[in-house]
Amino acid sequence: MACMACLSAIVKWTGSRGVPVFEIILFRNLFAFIPLGLYIARTTGFSVLRTQRPLGHATRSIVGLTGMVCGFSAVQHLPLTEATALQFTSPLFMTALSALLLSEKVGRHRWAAVFVGFLGVLIMARPIPGEMNVPGVTLGILSALGAAGAMVAIRQISDTERGPTIVFYFTLGGVVLGAVGSAFHWVTPDPLTLAALVLGGLIGGVGQLFLTEALRQAPVGVIAPFDYTQLVWASLLGLVIWGELPHPLTLVGAVVVAASGVYILHRELRRFRPPSRPG
Repeated sequence: MACMACLSAIVKWTGSRGVPVFEIILFRNLFAFIPLGLYIARTTGFSVLRTQRPLGHATRSIVGLTGMVCGFSAVQHLPLTEATALQFTSPLFMTALSALLLSEKVGRHRWAAVFVGFLGVLIMARPIPGEMNVPGVTLGILSALGAAGAMVAIRQISDTERGPTIVFYFTLGGVVLGAVGSAFHWVTPDPLTLAALVLGGLIGGVGQLFLTEALRQAPVGVIAPFDYTQLVWASLLGLVIWGELPHPLTLVGAVVVAASGVYILHRELRRFRPPSRPG
């Protein structure tokens, strides 16, 4: 999560220096291939790249990259802490999409948690005249929706596709999207900005691999709550780099959304927990 917060800070900083979003996406994915390639070579071997679901990877990439475009744009419109907090709505969207697209049964407890979570979003968004940053909030919510849709797409192909395979083809899709978008609007970065763009790609790739490895070592129920620690790192980076102090309502709303997400995770895990046998 520290890597992901650093990536968001780099996206915001390079965007403020005039680098277009698609160019940032190109560097983010192109240089992520370095740690990803080393990881695949050491763990699974490149035979893992053979796939039975090319259309499934294409769907996952289109949805996920749409979320990435919105997310990278959101951090350029909002304080880093606020843009990060809006990403916490992703589990709420994922619950709703699982019911609609995968026909999964979602009980009243989880629907109630989704409702409470979106009240937290309203708190963060501060829908008061002169207070709400409409473009930034809209892009942040669309980014979370895209991330949730990507997770649903991963569920649909994970029965045959392994984690490194999914990450590789998503990264490849990001390079293609970034290259096509940059062909229409390219800004040659100065050496310092170029170094930051390369660093963003490396950090983004390493962050993905850390998360993949964490999920290999521990159950998702142990790993998922750490997602919310990203807010701590984002707050520190926002303060140090831009002198941003989180708005109190952003923190209150983030706590409400995070609590809803953890409760949804708790209910989700209960569905798969085997019943205890009587002593």
